[in-house]
Amino acid sequence: MRNKKMTDITSTYGSLVFGETAMKERLAPEIYKALKHTINTGVELDISLAQPIADAMMSWAIEKGATHYTHWFQPMTGVTAEKHESFLTPIKGGKAILSFSANALVKGEPDASSLPSGGLRATFEARGYTAWDPSSYAFIKDGTLCIPTAFCSYGGEILDKKSPLLRSMDAINKQAMRILKLFGNKTAKRVVPTCGAEQEYFLIDKSMYESRMDLVHCNRTLFGARPPKGQEMGDHYFGVINPRVSAFMKELDEELWKLGVPAKIKHNEAAPAQHELAPVYTTVNMATDQNQITMELMKSLSSKHNLACILHDKPFENVNGSGKHNNWSLATDDGVNLLEPGETPQENAQFLLFLLAVIKATEEYQDLLRISAASASNDLRLGGHEAPPAIISISLGEELTSVLQAIEANTHYKGNGEDKIILGATVLPSIPKDTSDRNRTSPFAFTGDKLEFRLLGSSFSIACTNYIINTIVADALDGFASILENSKDFKNDLTNLIAKTVKKHKHIIFNGNNYSAEWVEEAKKRGLLNLKTTVDALELFDTEKNIRLFEKHHILSKSEVKSRKDILLDNYTKALNVEGLTMIDMTRKQIVPATLLYEGQLVELALNKKNLDPKLDRSTETEIIDKLSAATKKLHNLTKELEDELTKTNTAVDSYNRAVMFRDNIIPLMNSIRSVVDSIEPLVAKDYWPFPTYADLLYSVK
Repeated sequence: MRNKKMTDITSTYGSLVFGETAMKERLAPEIYKALKHTINTGVELDISLAQPIADAMMSWAIEKGATHYTHWFQPMTGVTAEKHESFLTPIKGGKAILSFSANALVKGEPDASSLPSGGLRATFEARGYTAWDPSSYAFIKDGTLCIPTAFCSYGGEILDKKSPLLRSMDAINKQAMRILKLFGNKTAKRVVPTCGAEQEYFLIDKSMYESRMDLVHCNRTLFGARPPKGQEMGDHYFGVINPRVSAFMKELDEELWKLGVPAKIKHNEAAPAQHELAPVYTTVNMATDQNQITMELMKSLSSKHNLACILHDKPFENVNGSGKHNNWSLATDDGVNLLEPGETPQENAQFLLFLLAVIKATEEYQDLLRISAASASNDLRLGGHEAPPAIISISLGEELTSVLQAIEANTHYKGNGEDKIILGATVLPSIPKDTSDRNRTSPFAFTGDKLEFRLLGSSFSIACTNYIINTIVADALDGFASILENSKDFKNDLTNLIAKTVKKHKHIIFNGNNYSAEWVEEAKKRGLLNLKTTVDALELFDTEKNIRLFEKHHILSKSEVKSRKDILLDNYTKALNVEGLTMIDMTRKQIVPATLLYEGQLVELALNKKNLDPKLDRSTETEIIDKLSAATKKLHNLTKELEDELTKTNTAVDSYNRAVMFRDNIIPLMNSIRSVVDSIEPLVAKDYWPFPTYADLLYSVK
């Protein structure tokens, strides 16, 4: 039975994907070979091959039950978009045929007027284009053939997250291949960035979710007193999975496997009701598409199990937020991980050069890495409960750091108490593997053969982080290659380049506790940026340095950079505006009425006691009444102040100034209102409180 089940799993894996198996079965050998060449190398596909591919794709999709197709794309909303069109084509005689043209495969025309453009498009300019991305496989979802595509405006400006990612893959391939050529590599034809995105999420009872206006509208709780038990016991982490959650996870795995998403690991996370899914690594383009599919399926399948999946970065105060750990590396098309230490000095010299490219890039573009994880929701998460702080640094582990220090000083490297190798102008050390523990507080940690970027929140697309990492590392590799290509003494110049790079950029390396106050002071002394809020970070997005970087590597134009800054600022203010309005609604329509009702009951009880016997003690009732009365008055005044401030803030025309006003005026007011409400909640009897408490929510799945 077990073997049969295993066979079922492997036979259904990728069954809803027009991947290699389906392509090989349905395409002529020469067409399959050409398409595979495009996928493997990134070269443009011969457009004359599009029609036979479209025919094969439609035939396969119809056999799988599909009736429609869509160009599935990733606009700047952070979620995916799709416009479904039927394969059905009416013909004469009141009949119809099924058709799917090459043009329909290659290009689509969704309305672009209602999607974020950051000023690149006027509202009345509706035309936009989607373009097929053959490097990411088409798949079937809900009876529709989904074709991964890029998205641009009528004028060619890119309006999505896939386009800069694909461009950045080309950029890093170009520069990495220059480095490999210098090391005499004659087998690799392409270098591809790879990624595995660990996805954290919360599951609570669906009825509980629907009972709270803040969860429905904001996907996070705006109020909630600390529950009697949170995560302090550590009993949820890796604990036995609840049967309802297990049933959801099982179906999620099965559906993901059908779509070719290599879901590998599932477990309970640290906070009550928190869980994690981790996939096997793949190319960053595929990983980005697959993570979007994963998040969408989590939301839809959880509802079937009467659960609500919460992907907000910080849905509950005083417990862990949810992150998305972005494990990034570089691999050649012949299977070599360029961020894995080798067995020979030459292999390790190459490894060190690629590692130092990441270190150099991280130090020079701290602002961009912080921007890639910037949002109003993630500002709530960074800096506590297992989320790294906003200060960008890299953790390498003590032994690898010692190797770099020895190279810089041109001294003996001592490991485990013994000299491993003498460093000289032509010799580099052997590098041990897995010689340090993981630093869970580090924003960017080397973990043996990859770097784990831990700043991303659960709700994020991984596209932005990865196109930024790809681009800044490509820039560092470009600088290295330009130096070494003109070398007369390669080994000596390589050693000197490594030593100089270590010396210049070592202050970005930190292996200690990133949460400590001492690190904040130390980072300041080192000249590292501390961009605490999204507004602080986004101010630096369109600096000349960053625009020059993106234009140099053909990732984004100046106008496209500025548009992304405006979109992110707009997202920030809109999210906070929704939260502010929701807070006002909940306060006026639920919290104040419930509090007054309970206060009235206490007053009635006190009066009854007085009428029954004036000597009866009424101090408990009067004490609670006094506290509730004072808090309710304060809450009423603060709510009016928030309403007035929102009106004033939303009249600001400039997107940056509006964001500053939200950061400096609205957020402190919202925090004050929350503080008052959270102080009221423990004073009001449970039957009177208008919505589920944290204790209800976090332990709602029975």
